[in-house]
Amino acid sequence: MRPSGKNGDSTVYKKEKHVRCRLLAAVILLLMSAALMILSARVPDFAEWYSEYIYPLAVNTIGRVSGMVPFPVSEIGIYILLATFFATLMRMIIKAAGGRKKGKASPARFFVSWISGVLLAAGILAFLYTACCGINYHRRSFSGEEGIITYQYSADDLKEICVWLTEEVNARADTVTRDADGLLTLDGSERDGGVKAMQQLAVEFPSLAGYYPQPKELLISEILSYQGLTGIYLPFTVEANYNGDMPAYDKPFTVCHELSHLRGFMEEQEANFIAFLACIGSERTDFQYSGYLSGWVYCMNALYRADYESWQEVRGMLDEAAEPDLTANNEFWDRYEGTISETAERINDTYLKANGQADGVQSYDRMVDLIVAYFGNTG
Repeated sequence: MRPSGKNGDSTVYKKEKHVRCRLLAAVILLLMSAALMILSARVPDFAEWYSEYIYPLAVNTIGRVSGMVPFPVSEIGIYILLATFFATLMRMIIKAAGGRKKGKASPARFFVSWISGVLLAAGILAFLYTACCGINYHRRSFSGEEGIITYQYSADDLKEICVWLTEEVNARADTVTRDADGLLTLDGSERDGGVKAMQQLAVEFPSLAGYYPQPKELLISEILSYQGLTGIYLPFTVEANYNGDMPAYDKPFTVCHELSHLRGFMEEQEANFIAFLACIGSERTDFQYSGYLSGWVYCMNALYRADYESWQEVRGMLDEAAEPDLTANNEFWDRYEGTISETAERINDTYLKANGQADGVQSYDRMVDLIVAYFGNTG
């Protein structure tokens, strides 16, 4: 007859071996992630090489596979991870308490086993973030790739651009489809339109060429609303996601912004600028309207700070047909202002600064500099 303790000892040994393997794998993944981030920050040529030759493989494999699924894979994955975290935590606490009462096992053993799984998951996520996002923060910018050089401009220069944008918005404000409340209704899918707009823009700007999986509306978009976000790029499954609850005029611009991250351009002002170019160059009038109106908002905010009298003058030139969209947009985001949105903004600000964007959340506004440079060079 087999001794009762032998099988028990073997089982304990196997469990301890699994714990050691999980901890070792977690340490390796975390160290690799840290090493790659340090290397890309200190050796820009490495980040450039990686973003040009290695990162596209992730888009064409992970992004292509996740793109076959109609819902956001990362969003579901995050919910599953959170549920698993709390379920296994409770299980660990219950088992530790039971083992302590029976005197069979130290509570520390259960904790080490549980934390090894948590660290392994953290290591996998850290590596995916680094490989599919983090390194790209240190690559050459889109404006650098395409030779768009920003320069110091005056309030008069900015006013001229705001007038131009106002004229472009006005030219489309009465031609787009609107509902009974006067709000823009899109003529087709923003998902298909966004991919096509980016592909069209890539003809002019080769650095944007490549495969684009369709952007996806979050299943629970209110999560983004409370954070004050219109969209988010989730590198774990290489997906461009957007807030489906926001006003329609925000959606074309947002999906193009998030899709630009799939080309490895992570700086927010550049993603905004790419989205602006993609929308105004689209064949669809609703996309053009979204791009021009979004650019108008950013540039007019800058003009407000630079020259209030000029802002008043240009503001009065906007076609009244566009006013319902602006009002709806303000009312929508006002509903979510509060502690959560303020905290989320501070976190986002810290995140951007940690990744080399010194202006933090203010970097979104720097697209104005690129619009001025582009308009000055072409107009």
